[in-house]
Amino acid sequence: MLEICDRHESKPGEPIDEHLELCFELRQKRQFHCTLRSGDEAIVRLPRGPILRGGDLLRAIDGTRVEIIAAPERLLQIESNDRGGLARLAYHLGNRHVAVEVGEDCLRIAEDSVLENMLVGLGAKVRRVVAPFEPEAGAYASGHRHGEELSQPGRIHEYAPKPVASGQ
Repeated sequence: MLEICDRHESKPGEPIDEHLELCFELRQKRQFHCTLRSGDEAIVRLPRGPILRGGDLLRAIDGTRVEIIAAPERLLQIESNDRGGLARLAYHLGNRHVAVEVGEDCLRIAEDSVLENMLVGLGAKVRRVVAPFEPEAGAYASGHRHGEELSQPGRIHEYAPKPVASGQ
């Protein structure tokens, strides 16, 4: 079984040995079993770092170079009559800590009927699409972590009270 252990910076003209198609949920994880496009099984064991994006390159222990492909997923494409309306919709999604892909004239989120109803109620035009999902990384994307919440990289805030140091 191929063991993928590291990110890889490609050099111009360097060939890609394998491709790995992953949904957004798996591109947030650091360790998992998977099947490469060739049908071969692999295990991914990456150090902490940014979310994997379509086009990222990884390297296996044996030197195999693997390109990440963002898999098509069931999404909601959100549109509004004006940019102010779209910004308002983005605010409401951000207020709920939803992973959002920001396009030129639309937003995309993972399919969710509760959010769909909310958005329609706010006046959005919502349609279902199947496409790769590449949401914004967020303000704290480069290394910000929340203690035990490492498996939830979309979280921005912790709402639990901070512990009080003894003697205060």
